[in-house]
Amino acid sequence: MLYFTRWKALAIVLTALVVCLCAVPNFFPEAQVKSWPAWAQRRLVLGLDLQGGSYLLLEVDANYVRKQKLDQIRGDVQKVVRENRILYTGLAVRNDAVEVRISKESDLPTALSKLRELSQPLGGLLGSNGQRSMEVTDAGGGLIKFTVPQAAITELLRRTIEQSIQIVERRVNELGTVEPVIQRQGTDRILVQVPGLQDPTRLKELLGKTAKMEFRMVDTSVSPDQAQQGRVPPDSELLMSTSSPKVPYVVKKQVLVSGGELTDAQPGFDQRTGEPIVSFKFNTTGARKFAQATSENVGLPFAIVLDNEVISAPVIREPITGGQGQISGNFTVQSANDLAVLLRAGALPAPLTVVEERTVGPGLGQDSIEKGELAAYVGSILVIVFMLVTYRLFGVFANIAVTINVAMIFGLLSLLNATLTLPGIAGIVLTVGIAVDSNVLIYERIREELRGGRNAISAIDAGFTRALATILDSNITTFIAAAVLFYIGTGPVRGFAVTLGIGIITTVFTAFTMTRLIVATWVRWKRPQTVPI
Repeated sequence: MLYFTRWKALAIVLTALVVCLCAVPNFFPEAQVKSWPAWAQRRLVLGLDLQGGSYLLLEVDANYVRKQKLDQIRGDVQKVVRENRILYTGLAVRNDAVEVRISKESDLPTALSKLRELSQPLGGLLGSNGQRSMEVTDAGGGLIKFTVPQAAITELLRRTIEQSIQIVERRVNELGTVEPVIQRQGTDRILVQVPGLQDPTRLKELLGKTAKMEFRMVDTSVSPDQAQQGRVPPDSELLMSTSSPKVPYVVKKQVLVSGGELTDAQPGFDQRTGEPIVSFKFNTTGARKFAQATSENVGLPFAIVLDNEVISAPVIREPITGGQGQISGNFTVQSANDLAVLLRAGALPAPLTVVEERTVGPGLGQDSIEKGELAAYVGSILVIVFMLVTYRLFGVFANIAVTINVAMIFGLLSLLNATLTLPGIAGIVLTVGIAVDSNVLIYERIREELRGGRNAISAIDAGFTRALATILDSNITTFIAAAVLFYIGTGPVRGFAVTLGIGIITTVFTAFTMTRLIVATWVRWKRPQTVPI
C-alpha cells in the first residue's frame, strides 16, 4: 500500500493540481476573468441567499387550461360533423362539458362513431391504464356530451407546466442573469429564483404576460361605438388598445398569422420618427400567410394583438412579401426591449399568476456570507488543532490532505459552474469533518497495529490497508444519502447534497491517494523505527 511508481505518484499530484487550479478564477474579479480564455472562465455562482436576488412562485391558471381544452374539443367536434355532413344544433360549452345535438336520428350512430375517434388514450405509447383524453356519452334525444376526466386535466397541466418552464427559462435568460433556478413545484406551480436581480418588478412583468401575439383584420363593417352598445358581429370581438387612454377596436376572430410563426424579434428605432419599435421576422410558413393576407387586404387596417389587447392597427398600404416588418405603438426603449424578449421566447400556454414574491437584498446576502465564512473558519481551525494535538506529525499530513480536499471541492464546483448556497457551505464544512474522520480511522488502525507488536513501516502499511473497507462503507452510505437528498430535495437541499456528494468523492481520493502518498514519501525519506502518532 505504501509503494507508488513514479508515474502513479505523478498522476495523483497532477490530478489534484489541475482540479485545485479550477478554483483559481474565484479569487479574481469577474470583469478580469471575462478577459481570460473561455475554458478558464468557469467559477462558482453565489446563490440567492448569498448575493441577494428575486424569488417568485408562479401558478398556472388551471381553469384557463380546462377552458382551452373544451374550446379545442368544440372546434374538433364542429370540424368532424361538417366533414361528414351531419346536421347539428346547439354546439356549445356548458357546465364544463361540450354539447352538440344531432338533428337527424339516423345520423346519430355515424356521429357517435366519428366523434369517439377524437378521444385518445392518455400517455401515448407509454400506455394509459384505460384512461382517455375525453369521455363521449350519448345523453339521449340526439344529445352528445364530451367531458374531460380529471386524469386528462392532470396530464394536460403537467404538459403545460413543462412547456411553461422552458419558456420562462428562455425569458429569464434573455435578461442576462446568471444561473437562475427554475423548477416545478407541486402540480401547478413554478419556482423562479434569480440571483443578483434586485428589482423583481420587470421580472414579474415579463413572466406574467402570456405573450400570445396574433395578426388579425380590423372589422370595418361596424364602428367601435356600435360595438360598445352590444352590436358586435358574431365573427368579431371588441378589444381595447394597450395605449392610455384606451381605444376600442372591433377585430375579427380569425387569426391571419400567429406569433408562434415568428423566428426573431429585435428592438430598434424608426429611421423616420426615431421612436422605439420592434422589428420581427416570420418563418417560411408565416411569411407566406402574411404576404397573402396583406395582398388581399390592401387599403384595410389590420390589428397586431398581444394578449387580447391591440398594440397598433396600421393600414396596409402595399403587400408585405419579405416576411418581416415592424411594430410601433408608443413604446419606451425598455418596453420595446421587453416585447422583443417575450416574442423571441414564445407565448406561454397558459397565464401565470405570482402567488409569492420575495426579494433578498445584498446586505442579507453579505451577512450570510460572513457568517458562513466564520463558521467555516472556526470549524476548520478546531479540526486542524485537534489533529495536530492528537496525531502530531501525522496530524500535519492529515491537515495538508484536508486542505487539498477543500480546494478540490471548490475546483469541481467551479468546473460545473455550480451555484453555491448557504446550505452548500454547510455541506463543505461537514465534508471537512468527514475527511478528517477518514484519517482518524487510518491513524487509529495504525495505533492498534503498533500495540499488536508490528514494526513502524508494517503498522503504517497495515493501517491503510485494513481501514480501507471501513472508510469505503461509511462514505458510500453517506453518498447514497446525498444522492437521495439531491433526487427528492429542492433548492437549498439539493445545494447541500451536491457539495456533500462532491466532498465525499474528493475525500475518498485524498484519504487513499494523497494522504497515503505523503506518508509513503515520508517513510521512504526517513525510514522510521517509530511512528510519531
